[in-house]
Amino acid sequence: MPDIIKLLPDNIANQIAAGEVVQRPASVVKELLENAIDAGATDIKLIVKESGKSLIQVVDNGAGMSNTDARMCFERHATSKIRSADDLFAIKTMGFRGEAMASIAAIAQVELKSRRVEDELGVRINIEASEVKSQEAVATPVGTSTCVKNLFFNVPARRNFLKSNAVEMRHIVDEFQRVALANSEVAMSLYQNDMEVYQLSGGKLSKRVVGIFGKKYQDQMASCEEETDVMRVYGYVGKPEFAKKTRGEQFFFVNDRFIKSNYLNHAVVTAFEGLLQESTYPFYTLFIEIDPKHIDINVHPTKTEIKFDDERTVYAIVKAAVRQALGTHNIAPAIDFNQDVNFRSFQAPPSSGNSMKAADRDYGQFKSFEKKQPAGQWEKLYDGLQKEISQTETENAQLDIHPESQSTITLGSAANSLAPEPSRETKPYFQIHQRYLATHVKSGLMLVDQQASHERILYEKFLLQLENRSGASQQSLFPQTLTLNPANFSLIQDIKDELNAIGFEFSDFGSNTIVINGVPADLKTTNEKVLFEGFIEQFKQNQSELSITNDENVARAIAKRSSIKVGQVLTQQEMSSLIDQLFACKNPNYSPDGRKTTFILELEKISQFFN
Repeated sequence: MPDIIKLLPDNIANQIAAGEVVQRPASVVKELLENAIDAGATDIKLIVKESGKSLIQVVDNGAGMSNTDARMCFERHATSKIRSADDLFAIKTMGFRGEAMASIAAIAQVELKSRRVEDELGVRINIEASEVKSQEAVATPVGTSTCVKNLFFNVPARRNFLKSNAVEMRHIVDEFQRVALANSEVAMSLYQNDMEVYQLSGGKLSKRVVGIFGKKYQDQMASCEEETDVMRVYGYVGKPEFAKKTRGEQFFFVNDRFIKSNYLNHAVVTAFEGLLQESTYPFYTLFIEIDPKHIDINVHPTKTEIKFDDERTVYAIVKAAVRQALGTHNIAPAIDFNQDVNFRSFQAPPSSGNSMKAADRDYGQFKSFEKKQPAGQWEKLYDGLQKEISQTETENAQLDIHPESQSTITLGSAANSLAPEPSRETKPYFQIHQRYLATHVKSGLMLVDQQASHERILYEKFLLQLENRSGASQQSLFPQTLTLNPANFSLIQDIKDELNAIGFEFSDFGSNTIVINGVPADLKTTNEKVLFEGFIEQFKQNQSELSITNDENVARAIAKRSSIKVGQVLTQQEMSSLIDQLFACKNPNYSPDGRKTTFILELEKISQFFN
């Protein structure tokens, strides 16, 4: 029987490896940006077209490569970062595996141009599906320019699995933001379809955070820093009042490498204990500097997972650093024994000379008040009461003239139990703590969750409008402008048709800004900007947790954010209308997210409470 185990050709092996390394265009962006950082670049430009599907180009002014190095970088496991196994435990560079460039070249058309400062001419290499098409000398600036075209052109199945341009662009922006935050001293820019998305100059971390997320973050950042013999933690955390419904803007960096860690995230959330509203997530950008020998980053090809040799110590230090930052900025209660900041407001003012007697210290302020108030002015305290008495006498006189206007008064007596029950039409509903509605039915007492019920009503209404494209719009008297981050702006453009279908009207105003001209006519809102921002956050939250269509997501998100909230007082007419509309729905028993809308407390169950 002949041998059946064969060594795979390099091009097939590279395509297999690319399945882990290159999952989408954002994966290519991550690898190319990290290579530019490792090359010592101080200015990096990222250019994408069609969300990276047709073009991804990274241009840097780093060290550049020689002719041999430029050719070798496309070989599997070819790297300049490590030389021995011991180097794996002292890695400080972003890349080290030597798989990225080979994997990219296996599934795309790549053009690489690079030149070192000591070379007069650079090199240009064209490679396609792991096959080198050409290599020649070329005049090019110092640094490296890597151009990746037609990603997954030879793997059509993988290309078909890519999401819409807006979704893929959001992933690219996420990777760009992570690299930009980790390297605030490097100038970075991003262009999408020849339009500028980011233009970030090098500087401090706080400047980079504001440059990426907007000027509104200036007021919500609290600096955080803690240094021990084991590690150093520094960065910024957001104030609790700015927490959002989504956990998107949360970043951990270990030795300037972005990581994902639910364990460390729990440490931060625990430090915020008692300060956050339910189901809200704070902003934080935290950096951890630790000796590389205490961590293992060679866990996954994407290098976003990491292992610590002492996770509990890292957890405790991160938690303590965040808690100290919140206390230092008077966001959370804390006791500073050095400055006594918590007791400063209780300190007695310094004496101006002679010490005050005990009696004067206790009663002096009241004696001075008595002196300032003449006895005759005490009568003014009864002015309001006198007016009320006069008004009551006037009303009583009118009742004597018009006896029919008098209301019936029922006195408390056992005989009243025989009186007929008030009719349902008179007062059929009442609110319980402005959260539930209650009314009696044949089988007992029916309770209705007013928020969940209104969400169901709005959800079905908006879903019907999306199906028929029949939503009406209420034009704003004063249109409002709303500036979004690039990811959210791209998201809005992707679902613009759905938003127009339910009544939102907005137009582009340039620089990731939109003008809100109208909102759905069925919504009662006084602030279109807040409503729109809340809708975006809810849409993103649904998108991360549920696998649903855009139509359903839009209907759910706007219903969730515009529904009646707990604590809102309703009139009898509003309560009656709410329940009538609820039972006209296709599925009145549950809200869109599965919560029960009604509950019937049967008479038998009620009677058991009294037995």
